[in-house]
Amino acid sequence: MKPILAEEKTKIHYSSYYVFSIILIVFLGYHFLISPTLNFPIGKIITVDQGASLRSLSRELKNQNVIRSRTIFESLAILDGGEKRILPGDYIFNEKISVFEVARRIVKVDRGIQEVKITIPEGFNTNDIINTISPKLVNFDKNIFITLAKDKEGYLFPDTYFFFPSAKAEYVYKMMHDNFLKKINPLLSEINSSGKTLNQIITMASIIEGEAKGDNDRGVIAGILWNRINKGIPLQVDADLWTYKNKGLPDHPISNPGIEAIKSAIHPTSSVYFFYLHDDVGRIYYAKTFAEHRANIKKYLTQ
Repeated sequence: MKPILAEEKTKIHYSSYYVFSIILIVFLGYHFLISPTLNFPIGKIITVDQGASLRSLSRELKNQNVIRSRTIFESLAILDGGEKRILPGDYIFNEKISVFEVARRIVKVDRGIQEVKITIPEGFNTNDIINTISPKLVNFDKNIFITLAKDKEGYLFPDTYFFFPSAKAEYVYKMMHDNFLKKINPLLSEINSSGKTLNQIITMASIIEGEAKGDNDRGVIAGILWNRINKGIPLQVDADLWTYKNKGLPDHPISNPGIEAIKSAIHPTSSVYFFYLHDDVGRIYYAKTFAEHRANIKKYLTQ
């Protein structure tokens, strides 16, 4: 066997050293830059704010102990085409994951969390909306919502919405008001042609929403209420007691009407009636005169 020379021993020694060094660097690099943090926030909701940049997001993820290295995360996100694809919303990580997986999920919008479905029925007022939303959104501040919606009763569109659990009052308000603007925009020319202001139409629609029992009677009720206003007769609707002592419409909507009530306020069904009532099962009865109305009350409500 040929003896190993000292020079060759030195080469082997250095080769082993280099291999060991490379392995050590890889190990330390993975441990300190790529692997999950020791105090990774398992199960905690991480919120990406509206308008967040890649740099601001990496800072937040570092502060929340989701990643070890901002540079590694940003580089991976850019390589995956995510520099301009940072979308707002909530993310939740139910197990420790590496920065590779964090970057992938952020870029691919793999949130790991379901949005909360919330339905706001037609005719709900601000308090109804708050009572529906508050138990479902952990960061919803009802006082902020009250302040934002103070002069917007009637202008928060009733609909089915999907919010992330951390959605704040400001975002909920914006979504509902923007939805109203979107729905009402195609009807603006019809409102102008009606000779009524937007506020008058929405106010009337909010009353119709409280008075009608279904789609079939909205139009006729709208016609009756406009008839009463045109004749200077108080509306006297149960939906708003103010109308028993005062003539005309209230100054502002009393609730948030849906699109069908709004259309009925714009295009009421013409009739000769000035009175109506519903019986115990929701059937409606019309009358031309107060005497006829009293007869209907005696016949259908005093049995």
